[in-house]
Amino acid sequence: MRVVFAGTPEFARIALDAIRAAGHDVPLVLTQPDRPSGRGLKLTPSAVKQAALDAGIPVQQPRSLRLDGKYPDEAQAARQTLLDARPDVMVVAAYGLILPQWALQLPKAGCLNIHASLLPRWRGAAPIQRAIEAGDTETGIAIMQMDEGLDTGDMVLVRALPITPEHTAARLHDELAELGGQCIVDALKGVETSSLVHTPQPETGVCYAAKLDKAEAALDISLPAQVLARRIRAFNPVPGATMQLAGWPAPVKVWFAQALPGQTGTRPGQIVSATAAGLDVATGDGVLRILEAQKPGGKRQDIGAFLNGSPYIVSP
Repeated sequence: MRVVFAGTPEFARIALDAIRAAGHDVPLVLTQPDRPSGRGLKLTPSAVKQAALDAGIPVQQPRSLRLDGKYPDEAQAARQTLLDARPDVMVVAAYGLILPQWALQLPKAGCLNIHASLLPRWRGAAPIQRAIEAGDTETGIAIMQMDEGLDTGDMVLVRALPITPEHTAARLHDELAELGGQCIVDALKGVETSSLVHTPQPETGVCYAAKLDKAEAALDISLPAQVLARRIRAFNPVPGATMQLAGWPAPVKVWFAQALPGQTGTRPGQIVSATAAGLDVATGDGVLRILEAQKPGGKRQDIGAFLNGSPYIVSP
């Protein structure tokens, strides 16, 4: 089939590669405009744009698709390019722009979205991170027939994936990206054979995955250890989690930690124990064992290396 693809980050790039590997023709890619990146703030193409250019696929980067919006000329140019591409279907994955009704209706089979949650749980911008933060034991991929709502369309294919205590957002992202690529290929087979079954989303169980805010990085040590451990995993790698420890002049970035069951600490933030097995810190409820951390101005280290030469660590 002729599949127009709309996506921006690495999660979407993996799906684009899977679609092409399955033999579909991708006549056009839509992606976000290049963004400043790195210390020099050099304009950098998205992962999807780079993959499309490497494959010789035309790329369009409108700032909006609303014909009556702030950039009507860009939207109109994108509309004409889409018409010229004559898509059978459009696949959307973490694109970052809202598709107006004209775009949803333009492909013969409409638009399919690759969403990284078990809808209707975790509609919105950060489903991977919010699932870990909430303590969910499973997540997955939902392929959805898009409508004008926010992740409200009918589901056409759903596959679950367990969330373990070892999953960080980075690791879960990679596993879901691979699963998303497999799912969209299977869904496109269903489009070809007219065998997709459309299932409306349940009206119960709806919740929204709010976009991550940098302010969330600073953790409140008075929270329970279980909550802190989940947030540390959810915010790895972005925005990262920081924690103020007793005896330290500046917050420490924490990359991985575990809650110690059945243990209690003293005042939140106090160091309970500091050994190569872990840096144990008292919280509002229980003890948090930090296993990977980063000193201000330093690099990520396992806790043994982190503790070497750390004069501020005080163990009772």
